[in-house]
Amino acid sequence: MDHIFNEEQRMLKDSVERLVAQRYRFEDRRAIVASGAGWSRDIWGEFADLGLLALPFAEQYGGMGGEDGKAGAPIETLVVMQAFGRGIVVEPYLPTVVLGGGLLRHGAGGALQAELIPAVAEGKKLLAFGYAEPQSRFNLANVRTRAQKDGSGFRLDGRKSVVYGAPMADGLFVTARTAGGERDAQGISVFYLDAKTPGLSRRDYTTIDGTRASELTLQGVKVGAAALVGKLDHGLPLVERVLDEATAAVCAEASGAMSVLNDKTLEYARTRVAFGQHLSEFQVIQHRLVDLRVAVEYGIAVAMMATLKLNASESERRRAVSAAKAMLGRDSRYVGQTAIQLHGAIGMTDDLDIGHYFKRLTTIGWLFGNSDHHLRRFWAQWRGSDAHAQNNREAA
Repeated sequence: MDHIFNEEQRMLKDSVERLVAQRYRFEDRRAIVASGAGWSRDIWGEFADLGLLALPFAEQYGGMGGEDGKAGAPIETLVVMQAFGRGIVVEPYLPTVVLGGGLLRHGAGGALQAELIPAVAEGKKLLAFGYAEPQSRFNLANVRTRAQKDGSGFRLDGRKSVVYGAPMADGLFVTARTAGGERDAQGISVFYLDAKTPGLSRRDYTTIDGTRASELTLQGVKVGAAALVGKLDHGLPLVERVLDEATAAVCAEASGAMSVLNDKTLEYARTRVAFGQHLSEFQVIQHRLVDLRVAVEYGIAVAMMATLKLNASESERRRAVSAAKAMLGRDSRYVGQTAIQLHGAIGMTDDLDIGHYFKRLTTIGWLFGNSDHHLRRFWAQWRGSDAHAQNNREAA
């Protein structure tokens, strides 16, 4: 896929991969995960120095994403996330730059952008996005958290679940219902609040893949009118667009992790001797290694396809992202399971990095919707576009 990248993107790829290889060896990562913070501020500073935190933002705010920043540098984000997948990086790039940054780029007003984007780009402010709730599963419209008018501002009450990056976040975006019933698509709004806002409490924990998340409780949290991000009562399309971008980003991350598992499994099969010959000399193992490589190449291709469609029409974007996530959810599980199986018992131990890659791929498989969810979403979009085309033909 390198032929798709321009010279600047290839330079970015080389720089990020070099940084991850030098600063994110397996033992280094284990130490970061085991630390009290669960991430490295020094490495985050290096991300900022390299310009990674500024990639999707408009130049007027200190970013590198063009005049308006709306396009969001999708190819550059793919390059970064693939490299992070190769190192199973735990720093909150996805919550801060992709999720939080996406809400800023697509929904925030100029004042909030001017306040937050330079700080994010310089590595001085971290963000997180609370959209899921205990009962919502993958339904983004299932929102019980309420935002009621309170003078010129709003009062927020409710809960948010599995908010990645919240333990280290300085600012939080949350969805809340400002009108309608619990599952209505209309009536959802997005708000920004400081992490130290009175009435906001967190329960922090480490997830299975070593990243950090929180359960948020909002009790009488008061915010001003300027905290509204996007349109009142019409925040769901904004949330869907940002989560599609984030889904494409984790697809890229998964393709990077799958590539490493393929390389490590191939190397192990070439050196491990059993019954007097290397594992790679057994025909059945050769078949499995070929299947492994094919799954990885498919993963890289569909991650690129989803990325290239992020700025297409809404229907086309949704179909591409759901197709990629459905395929990668299936193939990443196969790659992870095969890598562990071919490594044998040692593949199950915590001392070998194979299992850590598998845990991250398992988390990605469920993040923003699993394969079954995205297959249903793809089919719904396909039927909708087919019906629309039929109506156009009949009208003609």
